[in-house]
Amino acid sequence: MATVALVGTLDTKGTEYAWLRERLREHGCEVVLVDVGVLEPPGDAPDADVPADIVARAAGHDLAALRAAGDRGAAVAAMAEGAAEVVGEMHRTGVLHAVLAAAGSGGSSIAAQAMRALPIGVPKLLVSTMAGGDVAPYVDSSDLTLMYSVVDIAGINSVSRRVLGNAVAAVAGMAAAYEKETTDGAGRKVVAATMFGVTTPAVDAARARLTALGYEVLVFHATGAGGRAVEKLAADGLLDGVLDLTTTELADELVGGVLSAGPDRLTAAGAAGVPQVIAPGALDMVNFGPEATVPARFADRRLLLHNPTVTLMRTTRDEMRVLGTELGRKAGEAAGPAEVFWPLRGVSAVDVAGGPFEDAAADAAGLAAVRATGVRLHEIDAHINDPAFAVAMADRLHALITPTGDPA
Repeated sequence: MATVALVGTLDTKGTEYAWLRERLREHGCEVVLVDVGVLEPPGDAPDADVPADIVARAAGHDLAALRAAGDRGAAVAAMAEGAAEVVGEMHRTGVLHAVLAAAGSGGSSIAAQAMRALPIGVPKLLVSTMAGGDVAPYVDSSDLTLMYSVVDIAGINSVSRRVLGNAVAAVAGMAAAYEKETTDGAGRKVVAATMFGVTTPAVDAARARLTALGYEVLVFHATGAGGRAVEKLAADGLLDGVLDLTTTELADELVGGVLSAGPDRLTAAGAAGVPQVIAPGALDMVNFGPEATVPARFADRRLLLHNPTVTLMRTTRDEMRVLGTELGRKAGEAAGPAEVFWPLRGVSAVDVAGGPFEDAAADAAGLAAVRATGVRLHEIDAHINDPAFAVAMADRLHALITPTGDPA
């Protein structure tokens, strides 16, 4: 039987959570009610399976002390941390198949943090009054599902009954499917590949090769969110390998472009010991929006209008040197096998002989910087989009994942 964790503030929404629990049981789910409220619940609130004091203690806090301090912000942060620990432990012990919450702003921030702590693939549904606005802080790079509550989470009425009823039905179905999937087994090995428009031919060729070798290949658009998603999947233990062919997000983080994946890009797979092969795909460019949005300090730089909403800026020799050092350093610090592949004839579709971003000196500076780090380096006399380069990366990743197996 699938188990759903109900994460909610019973000090303010006990009636609603009692209703949600009964509906989930009607759908055949086991329910674990987790109280993340700070105040004492009213007498008619349902009994929690995981009371608030245990949630606070899971994060190293004392509930009585949180109440006495009277700092709501600190209390919400503490309960969010504790909720993440509680549901994380449930997942690690195999007794969690989905999480459901219904909340306003404070409860949503607590529940969302708990949900984001779970691996991608675990069903997570948050019914929130905040879902009609900017939801990036709640979702980030997780697969959290948001449903707008329409009315406030304040009693069960003709509208909330339908909205919350749909949420219950949805999460019950997701939980059942997740339970079946985890019971039946994982199936094929999974590889993540990073792609940009200017590296698409390479990723397509690598994906075809890895698919023929029996892998499931997940492709991520390297637009910041894509890179963060790869990092989370690796950290969650859901990847058997990473073909990080497109590392352009590093350039945006360094120079100030709009598609940065943050300073931790290219670290999670290494920390988890996941085999990875890495290339400088699209490191020749920093990404901005329409040309008018490019910061004035870059007025004298080489720009390319990729389309009406995207402007590219060529990275300089000095920037490529820094990026090469970072690429090599992060690969060298990996706990598992990590190797760098460098295409000697260009790192993107526009970095070709006679192309708008051709800059052999800048590319050479990046390569020299990688070489100086001492990381395992493959210098391939090909353009990044040549099939031979892509297949070489794919075959090497296969060998790293399956050391005793030779590429077919």
